[in-house]
Amino acid sequence: MSHVANLTPEIVVALAFLSLTVLLLITEVVRIDVAALVILVLLGFSGALPGVDEILPSTELFNGFSSNAVMSIIATMIIATGLDKTGSMSQVATWISRQGAGRESRITALLAGCGALLSGFVQNIGAAALFLPVADRISRLSGIPISRLLMPMGFCIMLGGSMTMVGSSSLILLNDLIISSNRSLPADQQMELFHLFDVTPVGLALTLTGLLLFALFGRFLMPAAKTTVARSSSVRPRDYFQRVYGMAGELYELQATVDSPLVGMTILQIERTLESVPAILAVKSDDKISVVPGGKNVIWIDSYLGVMCNKRQLIKFARRYKLRIVKNENVFASVTNAQQTGIAEIVIPPGSLFVGQTVHQMRLQQAGDLSVLKIYRAGEVLDDGFRQIALQGGDTLVVHIAWKDLAVLRNSADFAVVTDHPNEDVRYGKTRVALMFFTLSMLLVLFTDFQISVSLLFGAVGMVVSGAITMDEAYHAVSWKTVFLLASLIPLGQAVEYSGAAAWIASQVLFWLDGVAVWEVQVVVATLATVFSLFMSNVGATVLLVPLAVNMANAVGADPAMFALTVGVATSNSFLLPTHQVNALIMGPGGYRVSDFIRVGSVMTLLFMVVSISVINLMYSI
Repeated sequence: MSHVANLTPEIVVALAFLSLTVLLLITEVVRIDVAALVILVLLGFSGALPGVDEILPSTELFNGFSSNAVMSIIATMIIATGLDKTGSMSQVATWISRQGAGRESRITALLAGCGALLSGFVQNIGAAALFLPVADRISRLSGIPISRLLMPMGFCIMLGGSMTMVGSSSLILLNDLIISSNRSLPADQQMELFHLFDVTPVGLALTLTGLLLFALFGRFLMPAAKTTVARSSSVRPRDYFQRVYGMAGELYELQATVDSPLVGMTILQIERTLESVPAILAVKSDDKISVVPGGKNVIWIDSYLGVMCNKRQLIKFARRYKLRIVKNENVFASVTNAQQTGIAEIVIPPGSLFVGQTVHQMRLQQAGDLSVLKIYRAGEVLDDGFRQIALQGGDTLVVHIAWKDLAVLRNSADFAVVTDHPNEDVRYGKTRVALMFFTLSMLLVLFTDFQISVSLLFGAVGMVVSGAITMDEAYHAVSWKTVFLLASLIPLGQAVEYSGAAAWIASQVLFWLDGVAVWEVQVVVATLATVFSLFMSNVGATVLLVPLAVNMANAVGADPAMFALTVGVATSNSFLLPTHQVNALIMGPGGYRVSDFIRVGSVMTLLFMVVSISVINLMYSI
């Protein structure tokens, strides 16, 4: 096989944009959604380059924002929030605990299986966020360390996303990319679109493989419980935080003396400039109490401070800054009311707006009574100087918060709430309605000719109209970062196809693979998709590789739809590193290290490759 004779100016420009996209997505010098928007704008100016025709018609530049894939993702996020707000997931946790009968292997299989099943209809990250508090509740009820539950659950959720065409962003996007590729294919090579359950054999085989792996070898592969502690029903939350984070949850009261160097300083100045400052949860000055004071609250002589720390820290802080330890006055009784406030764990998801910001910056933007006490990151508890450290995806924040504000955070795409509290605002009376609209939307997808996006939006709108969630909650449910990332990258895939760049790259790859069997080329495609997905979003990897795979399939006489599906599935093969959103989400609460993902993920990656390629080839040989 020979090289393409000449590179056209359009191919060179498309390759330059492709290279820039990969560089930006891997290095993350700017946020990935910002990077995608930059590429979108550059595509719009491509026709202004000397001697270069438009590599994408300007009339199609913004088609991504109205695509079936984008609207489907928005709808699934809203549906997932409706299921969560109506208590459906709490009922799942209770059922799993009852059916598991205290046996770890059975509970793990049920939790992972239910998570995988839901992820077939809800995006992976959405299913993981929904099941995180489920796993926490099961851990407390059963006494099983949460570290033994989260990795099997997370991995199976990623596997289960391949059971339907709406389970992962890659598969939702696949049909749109096929439509785009069909425009450049002759009539006899046109690919048919995939229906909802066309991919089910692959996802089912992968999910069963994951369940068997953890059932048979989980005790050898899974890390031992580290800082995470079994939270049985007899263990109070206060005892749990004492054992894990060294915190008893007690609020001590201090009073500023005339000699205190804190007098005249704001809370923000204190936290930024002084060392070993405990969490200041409340301040009382001039008979006015400020709970979780903001940066502008000033300490005056005789001001009271409500701080949360251990006794050693309390004494050290009081002596260093000349504060009087107050006893028996109970100035901040309302702050310690367990029915209204308490300690909770929340995780910063990889797509959160607060990734890269400090705790101070987060507090200035986040409304509500929230004070960060400590940060858990990659097996280490950060309890000194953490307020100046940039937050990372997967960080677990230990916070003191009002329960009403915890319920608000549960609806935010910027936080994943781990701690469950019985007083949170759950609309149990709407559970049946939410389940009804979820079921109806799935039936529309399965048995009608409506677009998937229309069928899913029916369920999402039904959640709002029925009162299962409010419209504001629906807006908060949508990860707009994901929406803009996907909508901005879709035109890039079309440009790579239209310009001829995909065909040129395919010919170069096939030149080096000259003489190899079709299945070997397919393995190369799957390997590329796997590697790309480890260092960039699966959406980006899918957009870049589907046009390439289609051209490679045509060159070796294979079915282009089979190669396209291989990419759509293989971009979920992201178990080796905590770079996938699901892995990043469970890393903190599970107490996992990178080495844990490498050990377990390497086995899962190889099994994924073997099983997925085998089943896909079996599907296309029947």
